[in-house]
Amino acid sequence: MRHSADYDAIVIGSGPNGLAAAITLQKSGLSVLLVEGAATLGGGLRTSELTLPGYYHDVCSAVHPMAAASPFFNALPLEAHGLEYIHPPVLAGHPFDDGTAAVLKTSLDETANLLGRDGAQYRRFFEPLLRLWPTIVNDVLGPLRAPGDAIGLARFGVKAMPSARYIARIFHTAAAKGLWAGMAAHSLQPLSRLTTSAIGVVLTVNGHLTGWPIAKGGSQRIAEALASYFRSLGGQIETNFYVTSLSQLPSAKAILFDVTPKQLLAIAGHRFSSLYRWQLNRYRYGVGVFKVDWALDGPIPFTAAECRESGTVHLGGTFDEIAYGEQAVWRGKHPDKPFVLLAQQSMFDHTRAPDGKHTAWAYCHVPNGSTVNMTETIERQIERFAPGFRDRILARHTFNSVELETYNPNYIGGDINGGAIDLGQLFTRPALRYSPYRTSTKGLYICSSSTPPGGGVHGMCGHHAARQALKDVFGLVV
Repeated sequence: MRHSADYDAIVIGSGPNGLAAAITLQKSGLSVLLVEGAATLGGGLRTSELTLPGYYHDVCSAVHPMAAASPFFNALPLEAHGLEYIHPPVLAGHPFDDGTAAVLKTSLDETANLLGRDGAQYRRFFEPLLRLWPTIVNDVLGPLRAPGDAIGLARFGVKAMPSARYIARIFHTAAAKGLWAGMAAHSLQPLSRLTTSAIGVVLTVNGHLTGWPIAKGGSQRIAEALASYFRSLGGQIETNFYVTSLSQLPSAKAILFDVTPKQLLAIAGHRFSSLYRWQLNRYRYGVGVFKVDWALDGPIPFTAAECRESGTVHLGGTFDEIAYGEQAVWRGKHPDKPFVLLAQQSMFDHTRAPDGKHTAWAYCHVPNGSTVNMTETIERQIERFAPGFRDRILARHTFNSVELETYNPNYIGGDINGGAIDLGQLFTRPALRYSPYRTSTKGLYICSSSTPPGGGVHGMCGHHAARQALKDVFGLVV
């Protein structure tokens, strides 16, 4: 493809991090080209009629606590570019076999009061973190560096660095332990491993501060709002431009890659030092996911009334059951009762399905690269807490982990986090370097979720990478 003009910077990939990088660069007065291999923008932010006409499903990301909490996104006029968030009355429901459910609500007090004898302990654990968060958010959602609030970050670390199993010991009831397990299982690791509490803490804290919203009309609307704002600044976008070689690109002073180390090596590995290539080749990917979308004849008939009001539902029962399932996946097995993350956006966003009908979205964790069909297993787990669910299915669409990677090449083996987020790769992703966003070659940067702070729709990886490029290449400090 030929271009009539060169650019100051090119960003490859239009996921939330690629869009964030492009915006950060363009806002600084540069000329920026954003290229996307697919026909539509968004990466993990896409919405499509996967099952039946008129039923709109979020293909990848569905519920957005980190988008609502993102310092970068919150500094942008995205509402003026068409983004509207919807906040379900219950952020997350966690049902049990006896028909009860624990819930995460925006109010800390409401959540604690519903946890009975564990309410006071829940409040003691999370209340200080809610006060700390505004002073540490930029350090938590950024690269390893001298913190702005060292004492506050240390207090956060005391609660975030241990394993989820260790933290679960502070609770006595199955309800509190189960609710905590569901939060921590977003880490896609065995709950006995260090740092698995970090994801649970961040998701819970941001739930109490900014909620777990969905985007009206679908997750695609977040990408469209970001792209609209980027264009309003003068940025240029080209879709259907799949980059496999640097020779395809026009000249630019800086190129930022919203890709994982595997693709980065394929595109530009010949330009890197042997040490950096070695580091990227050693990068570890995490477990995959198996995803199902349904068109439904009515709402999911959860036994627990609270789950009928939940934007997200965590299905897995007790802490020990969830921990067992996550450990099994890590060992390459497919549990009979997996932890299932389910979203029911159409309950709160009536643009998602025809009148009286509904959609549902769910996935479970599987070994990386798995092609095992988990549809029956997932539906059995939903039926366990919502008898009659199967009777409401009109159509379904599935992705195994290999199909997910085909759809979005950043999901290596179905890993939606851009690589394992464990102690060894928490701040040193994708390599141990002074700046994780720099490659070994001047002017080439990685800005994907394979850099700090990792997975999630927040744009902070792209924003930080762009800031590094602005400083290194253009002498600008943002």
